[in-house]
This record gives sequence, C-alpha cells and structure tokens, in this order.
Amino acid sequence: MASLKEYRDRIAGVKSTRKITSAMKMVAASKLKKAQEQAEAAQPYAQAITDMMARVVAGVTIGPGSPKLLIGTGKDKVHLIVLVTADRGLCGGFNGNAIKLALQHIRSLEKAGRQVKILCIGRRGKIVLNREYGDRIIETVTNISGKAGLDYDLLRSVVEQILHRFDDGEFDVCSLIYNQFFSVLTQRPKIQQVIPFSLNKFDEDKDAEDKKGPASKYAFEPTEEEILGKLLPRNFGVQVYRAVLDSAAGEQAARMTAMDNATRNAGDMISNLTLKYNRERQSVITSELIEIISGAEAV
Repeated sequence: MASLKEYRDRIAGVKSTRKITSAMKMVAASKLKKAQEQAEAAQPYAQAITDMMARVVAGVTIGPGSPKLLIGTGKDKVHLIVLVTADRGLCGGFNGNAIKLALQHIRSLEKAGRQVKILCIGRRGKIVLNREYGDRIIETVTNISGKAGLDYDLLRSVVEQILHRFDDGEFDVCSLIYNQFFSVLTQRPKIQQVIPFSLNKFDEDKDAEDKKGPASKYAFEPTEEEILGKLLPRNFGVQVYRAVLDSAAGEQAARMTAMDNATRNAGDMISNLTLKYNRERQSVITSELIEIISGAEAV
C-alpha cells in the first residue's frame, strides 16, 4: 500500500503531465486550421491535374518518342518508395499506419524479386525503417511537414532530386506512401504510383465517363511530346506537394486527438488517485483515533 506522500507525489506528477498534454492539444489545434485549409485547397487542384493528364494521355499516341515519365524505363526492377511521415511523435497511430503500409509494400516487392530504395520525408519514418532497411534509405528530408504555411519552394529541391535520379536511371518505378487527409478524425494511409504516370484510375472510371458522352479531341501545338514533357513533371510535383500537405494536416489532427485523449485519461487517473488518497488518509486517521482511544482506556 502506497503512503500518503507517494499518492500526493503521483497526483502532482499526473497534474503536470495533464498541463503539458493540454498545452500540446491547443498548439496542435492552432496549427491544424491553417494546415487543413492548405490540404483541402490543394486536393481539388491535384485531382483536377491528374484527371486532365489521364484524358490527355488517353488521347495521344504513345511511342518510343514519348516522355520517359509516361512510358517508363521499360523495366520494373528498381522501385523507389517516397515515405511521408512526421518529424515528431505523440500523434497516436498516425506515423505507425503509414510505416506499416510501407513495410508491407517493401516486403511484397522484395518477395517478388524487386530492388527497393527508400526516400523518407519526415524523421519518424527513417527512425523505424532504419532498423531493418537502413541500407535501402538513400535520403532523408526533415523540417518540412511541421512548418506552418508549407510552401512548394521548400519541396522543389526534393522533387527535382527525384526527377534527376529517374533521368539517371537509378530507379524504374516511384510510389508515394502517405496519410491521406479526409477529416480531423480520419486519415488513411495510401500508396500512389507517380512514376511512370499510371492510367489505372482513369481506366476504372472510363465506363462512367463514356456514359456522359464522347471524349473531347485534343489538338496539340507545338507537339504532344513537348507539351507532355512540361505537364508530367508538374503533375509529379503537385502530387508530392499534395501528399506532404495531407500529411501535415493529418499530423496536427492526429496529435490534437491524441493529446485530448491523454488529457482526459490524466483527469481520470487524478480522480482515481485522489479517491485512493482519501481512503488511505481516512484509514490513517481511523488508526490514529483507535490508538488514542485505546491509550485513554488503558489509563
């Protein structure tokens, strides 16, 4: 049985923890609003440029002269995984969900005989993957997702580096793994192939689009290859930017929820400890009264 002093110390410690978690919740809530606005503003543009690219690509003739970002390298041996996580923890299962999906994808690729390379955006992904796949990590980018008002210029060097690596033949396929932001309470891990440009989603919706009428014909000037050569890198940059924005908003939402739960749990623990403290205090007082009464009767 703990002493009264031990109960008082534990209650004081939990109260201090509750102050910290409550402050972290408010900080996350203040950051969430701007991050959420950015993520929600980027989603329609990212989706629109993907749909537009799918329609344009579906209407062109793909051949040896087509951009490399469209036709790929002709091989499927080396896969680059761009994992987007947070730099910090204390946000529930937010980082763990994306990392778990990445581990499953890496193992499935290696089981199929593919070589895997990893580029981490965010410190938490690198810390976990480094234990088992440290030799596959080619780059780690930090201090991006936690910034308020994330600007595309902060990601420009990352996007250009990935494109240069692809041009140099360092990988054949690139996939993004990140937490897609749906709402404050919902963030789901997602895998999205971004290099080469994939028409899978467009093909799935093709029947629905055909019901709306014939597809528009495109006239290209100067040439299909030149226009696609400009659009494909921009689409890739938009998708990476969208993934980081979604991750930033999801991180703050998950941290706010996690700290709110921690604050509530601390309050419940304080109540339980206070009840035990009062019971122990009552027991001590009762024992002292019994000793006093027994002593008086003995006299």
